[in-house]
Parts: sequence; C-alpha cells; structure tokens
Amino acid sequence: MSHQPRELHLEPAVRRVVVRIARRVARDRVISTVDPEARHGHKTSAHGFDGYKGHLAIDPDVELITATAVTPGNAGDASVALDLLADELAPAGEAPAGPPLTVYGDAAYGDGAVLATLDAHGAVSRCKVQPSVALGGRFSKDDFGVDLAARTVTCPAGRVASFGAGGRERIARFGAACAACPLVARCTASPHGRAIAVGPHELLLSRGRIAGRDPTWRADYRATRPLVERKIAHLMRRRHGGRRARVRGRLKVGADFGLLAAAVNLARLAVLGLVSSGGTWATRTG
Repeated sequence: MSHQPRELHLEPAVRRVVVRIARRVARDRVISTVDPEARHGHKTSAHGFDGYKGHLAIDPDVELITATAVTPGNAGDASVALDLLADELAPAGEAPAGPPLTVYGDAAYGDGAVLATLDAHGAVSRCKVQPSVALGGRFSKDDFGVDLAARTVTCPAGRVASFGAGGRERIARFGAACAACPLVARCTASPHGRAIAVGPHELLLSRGRIAGRDPTWRADYRATRPLVERKIAHLMRRRHGGRRARVRGRLKVGADFGLLAAAVNLARLAVLGLVSSGGTWATRTG
C-alpha cells in the first residue's frame, strides 16, 4: 500500500473575545442587579452577609439613640463615626461649654483618624485601640521605642533605625543589623531584617493602647458597653427589625433604619415616663 503525499494548509485563527467571571476579589463588586448599592460585608472572617450596615450613636445615660447612618456592607465602621457625632462634638479648637464629651467604641472605632478628630474637638476617647501583634509570638510593635521628634525607632536589642518625614507611612528598616543580632529569632524571619511602619497618628494610637491597659479605663468601658449592646439588641430582636432591609437603595434603607430607631426610642421614652409639662417634654420622676 502506498501513501500519497498531501499538502498541509494553515489558515490564521480568528481571535475571539471570551467573557468570563473574574476569579478574584473585586474591591467594590456590585452584587445585585436590582440594588446596585448593596455590597458583600463581613461581621467576622467566617460570617458574611449581603446588603448594608446600620450604624448607631447612643446616649448610654438614658439609653436613647441619638443618630443613625447606613453604609454599604463593605464599608468600615469608623467611616461614619464622625458623622454620627457631628451634633455632639464641640467646634474644633474650642473648649467644650460643659464637661467634655466621652466617646465609647470597640476596636473597629479605634482608628487613627477618629482619635485625631476626637482629640481636636476636646472629646475624651474610650475607643479601644487594636493591640499590636506579631506572628509566631515575636516582638510586636509595642516592644519598639518610637521617637517621633527624632524620627527614630529603637529595637529591643538597642539598635536604632531612622525613618523619613514624607509619605503616609514612614518605615524604619533595620536591614543588615538584624543578621548579627542575638534576638533576631524572636524578632523576624525576613532575610531583609525587621521593618517598622510609623503612621501619621502613631502617637494617638500608642496612647490609646496604653490607656486601654489602665484598670480604671477598662472598668469604665466595661460598665458602659452592656448598655450599648442592649440597645442594639432592641433593634435586632424582631424579624422586621434591623437585620432586614425592607426596601432597596441606600437612601431608602437609611430612612427605614432611622424610622426603626425612632420607634425604639419611643418605647424607651415610655419606660422613662415621658410627660408634657409647660410646653416641654420631661421624664416623670419618683
């Protein structure tokens, strides 16, 4: 049997555009075709939700909600903290007319920008600041001495590294000095040595971490936190409460959330014994 030779003709392939769903996390992914303002959110790393976040400001002395806000689910809690306090803060640079405002918040509100604004308005911060941590039980940032005036950082072994004045985060790099350090195993596993980032609000964050370890500060925080948590529970206890958005769009959800907060306040005022006296409202005493 013989084989006849054949000619092989190659034709250029036509390039086609294929649209696929991106296998990655988008920063601001739209998750709904009927409510494009809704977003993925996370209560914890293991507990997620879709939709919006409701934010509250509460007067713990009388347990009344003083302000509300609604953000997409992916917004940070601290992003609206100052909006919630806008009517309560004294003008920046001026002394408060009465006792200074004390602001309580968990670690989600212990943000440098929030602390800086509270400080500028003369308010007392009772916002928890996230402690510095390091992987593997190594030295944390709190074990290093930061001198903002000299722009230096001193490590636990006594070595000093400087950082520049520019940029949002200034970085002190110890570099080759770590190779011969007897404490390197307790400090870093990087071949480039330890590096410490110094943020623009470093002093306030450091003060916040130190204050959070004071027994008096902790006792005051723990006495107030249950009052706040109870008021949040009042919003969430019904099926049609704060856990479900009954409308679409951030503006409508925000109005509905504010209406729910007003209803909870009315229930609280009834408990306090609100009465009309001389054209004004007061709580019944005795």
